[in-house]
Amino acid sequence: MSFSDLFDSEFKNRNKGHFSAMVRVALTDGSISDEEKVFLDRLARKFEISTAEYEEILENPLKYPINPPYLYTQRLERLFDLARIVHVDTHLGNKQILMLRRFALALGFTPGNVDYIIDKALNLVDQGVDLETFVYEMQHMNK
Repeated sequence: MSFSDLFDSEFKNRNKGHFSAMVRVALTDGSISDEEKVFLDRLARKFEISTAEYEEILENPLKYPINPPYLYTQRLERLFDLARIVHVDTHLGNKQILMLRRFALALGFTPGNVDYIIDKALNLVDQGVDLETFVYEMQHMNK
């Protein structure tokens, strides 16, 4: 196995772990709603999850380990991806904020400020900022 194959394999496994974690969050109330299913479909495409892998993860989301972002910057980058997906997903309607809140909590943002973080994230995404600007603005939102 070449070094690049090893890197690609590790990257795909990490994405499967992230996707699996989002499936677990969606299942916290016991089932996946139609809106959550649409969101997970989009997330699977973003994470390059194949149809077979998607079905396997839905069937057994505990199969892949959760690899939560350790660094704050990494959590912000993941929040940026999720906020963009939620923001453009018109199928979610009023549930977009609720779903993003659940995912933000799963990423490790605290319940005390998660609503403020989500509001700021969605406003930045609505403005069309890039990742670098998003991370900078989120890191400096209280200054």
